[in-house]
Amino acid sequence: MGSPQLIAEIGWNHMGDVDLAASMICAASQAGATWAKFQTWRVDRLSPGPWDNDGRRQIYEKAELCTEQHLLLINICKRNHIKFLSSAFSLDDARLLSSLGQEAIKIPSFEVANTKLIKYARDHFSRVIVSTGTATRSEIEDLSLIVDPQNTTVMHCVSSYPCSLETINLPRIKHLKSLFPSVGFSDHTAGITAALFSLSYDIDIIEKHFTVDNRLPGRDNKFAILPDELSELSRQIINYSKVSVDLGIDYQPIELEARRIYRGRFDNE
Repeated sequence: MGSPQLIAEIGWNHMGDVDLAASMICAASQAGATWAKFQTWRVDRLSPGPWDNDGRRQIYEKAELCTEQHLLLINICKRNHIKFLSSAFSLDDARLLSSLGQEAIKIPSFEVANTKLIKYARDHFSRVIVSTGTATRSEIEDLSLIVDPQNTTVMHCVSSYPCSLETINLPRIKHLKSLFPSVGFSDHTAGITAALFSLSYDIDIIEKHFTVDNRLPGRDNKFAILPDELSELSRQIINYSKVSVDLGIDYQPIELEARRIYRGRFDNE
């Protein structure tokens, strides 16, 4: 098996501070992540909701990335040898990412039933990653009929922030693998325990919320993992891949001397 790729979900943890976003990109790259992931939206397309009264709309306005900021972050990723990735929350967001030359796109859980968006992503991106938090069985089955199985990874996700270990439901990965050839895990638990346990399900991608300081404002910064935790997760992914190489049922060449010396030691008993 190959090593799962690792997404550092920066999201809107930068709170609109591009310098802070740059430091997060650099830290994610140094910790071994494959992608630094952001979120692409326009607040003026946001429907009325509880965020209008609890302060979230103001946070969204502050963290919204304009086209120039997207380009700046894409270039910062290139300089730090990490791939840029972003979640698109609408068809227009996906069109923007395509116009910026992006080959990969993330479809967030809340758009898992957005057929137009998913079809556009399928037809305009060479790599599509779709999260399935909040999805019903029928929605997941419908998704399997829409996506291109050759370029899509479907992510197990429980949309609770943070999510407890008791409700993370890793066996759901097996159900997804019965429908999709490539499956990953978008982990909203604190720490890296659930992510490490998910390796036993032979997944292709692990996504973790990432920050450089848990004291930064915003909900996601509070439970996001830090650079040392991301580094440890990256190391353990590599180690898990090493111990999971199938070398067959026969003894290994490194056992030859032990076999020669000790196998005949008690032949007369």
